[in-house]
Amino acid sequence: MSVMCCVLTGDESRQRVKFTDERVCKSHLLNCCPHDILSGTRMDLGECSKIHDLALRADYEIASKERDLFFELDAVDHLESFIADCDRRTELAKKRLAETQEEISAEVAAKAEKVHELNEEIGKLLAKAEQLGAEGNVDEAQTVLQEVERVRTKKKDAEEEYRNSMPASSFQQQKLRVCEVCSAYLGLHDNDRRLADHFGGKLHLGFIQIREKLEQLKVTGRPESGLFTSVFPFTVSRSRSRERDRERRRRRSRSASREKRRSRSRSKERDRRRRHRSRSRSRSRHSREHSHKSSRDRDHERDSKRSSSERRSDGLNGRTESRRHDDREAGEI
Repeated sequence: MSVMCCVLTGDESRQRVKFTDERVCKSHLLNCCPHDILSGTRMDLGECSKIHDLALRADYEIASKERDLFFELDAVDHLESFIADCDRRTELAKKRLAETQEEISAEVAAKAEKVHELNEEIGKLLAKAEQLGAEGNVDEAQTVLQEVERVRTKKKDAEEEYRNSMPASSFQQQKLRVCEVCSAYLGLHDNDRRLADHFGGKLHLGFIQIREKLEQLKVTGRPESGLFTSVFPFTVSRSRSRERDRERRRRRSRSASREKRRSRSRSKERDRRRRHRSRSRSRSRHSREHSHKSSRDRDHERDSKRSSSERRSDGLNGRTESRRHDDREAGEI
């Protein structure tokens, strides 16, 4: 996931690019880029593919006080994509655990879940107490530690219930759980130190920061400035605009497909008509030739009949004339 970025010094970046440049990471300007927040953890993402520069962030913070730049829209898209990937890893880890860990009844699973929840509460309280102590708030830290002792008592009772519902051999097995915040594995029998390290660690706190920042950006335009200009409607509007663009492209594609089909259909129809006209002309020519031939045959037949009739008439006239001649000669005698 690590990508080489365009690395510039502060002076070089100020000379070459401005904070409005597309190459500048808008999440960095808003101090919420996961590449910065998770740096040095086991989920270190490496360098961001876009420019990170604190001088550009300062320029943005000054300019954002004068006008709305709506860089929150890009940051929301970036963080939503990152959190979605994290949640997919969490679900995949849960699935792997379900496939590999020993099957237990719903009642036993609920008791184990109770122990996990108390472990999580202890871990968070210990991390908070350590932070308060580091800040010099000793009294507050002592109050939190007293709360830790109270939760430990509840955890002991929960573990006893869980132990009584499981065989001794099975109880000793480490039952794992996936942290919903950072997708790390947590053990049912983790000690207080392990829990404090996890819930007070940079990885877990970094994911909390990213998730909280995402929710904050969805409802406020500039969280640090105190100006609660809603950015979420703009996100929805841009999403709807993108959907409309996709719909227009789909309609154009369907229209082009229909036009291609019509063009092919018209081409086929023209070919069919040409073939039909060609066949019609061929039949017409054949019919005319046949008609002309028939007419010649009829004329020839008529001429033949006329000649035959004339010959018969000439023969008959000749015989008649011959008889008349013979009759005259007989009369003279």
